[in-house]
Parts: sequence; structure tokens; C-alpha cells
Amino acid sequence: MPAPESRSTGEEITPGAPAWKTALTSLLDIQPPSVPERPQVMTALVQFPPGDPGTPPHRHSGPVFGYMVEGEMLFELEGEPERVIRAGEAFWEPGGDVIHYQDGNNREDIWSRFVVVMMMVPGQPMLTLVDEEELAGRRHLRAPRSG
Repeated sequence: MPAPESRSTGEEITPGAPAWKTALTSLLDIQPPSVPERPQVMTALVQFPPGDPGTPPHRHSGPVFGYMVEGEMLFELEGEPERVIRAGEAFWEPGGDVIHYQDGNNREDIWSRFVVVMMMVPGQPMLTLVDEEELAGRRHLRAPRSG
């Protein structure tokens, strides 16, 4: 009998076992600080061409959960240092008052594609841009940046 295959999670796959027993791999397991009451939920594919800076600073009315399908994203939330999210990685943001500063394509040679599931307050836009005056007033909440 051949040896069971192994997954990166360390789980073993036994030949002939029902696939549903090993089909699920947890990518992100968090408890958001809040979820809007009776939220409107949207799932979207976001695609940025090579080198695109992405969406200007913005916020969402509720939490956002994402999965990087292809490429890399330069990701920065208010109070956290910027970081790179790579294909195969999951990410999230709490929404509400927190500013999302960066979501641009971190690569100059390939597209950046990610899927997001957004839980929004009904009747509010899924994304609201933050104006320069508010950015200036909250500058002290932004994490120090490299360079």
C-alpha cells in the first residue's frame, strides 16, 4: 500500500478516504471587533495592473476579509506598519473608523488579484474615500513608514 500523501498543513491524505474530510484548509481565523447588524455582504474580485497604486486611502463600514489570488499587494491599515500580502495569503481589516491606506500592486511585472468579502452597514457605501483634511488630522495614528 502506498504511503499517504502529505499537505503543507501536515495533514495526511489517505487514498480512498472521502475528500470532504481533508478538503478544508483554514486560511484565517479571527473574531472581528464588530459586525454590522443585519449586514449587507458583498464578495468582489479586485484586479490592479502591474505597478498600480490601488485605491486611495479609504474605509469600509464593516469588516473585510480577503484572499490574495495572484501577485502581491502592499497593504497598510491605520496603526499598523505596511506589509506585503502574497498570493495564497489571507488578510482582513476591521472596517468602521479604521483607514485603509494602501492596497496597491506591489509588483511592476504582474497583475495583482484578490477576492474580498465585505460586511457593510445596509444603506452605506461599501467604500468611502478619506479626504486630505482628515488624513492630516489623523497622521499621528499612522504607523511609521520605512524610507
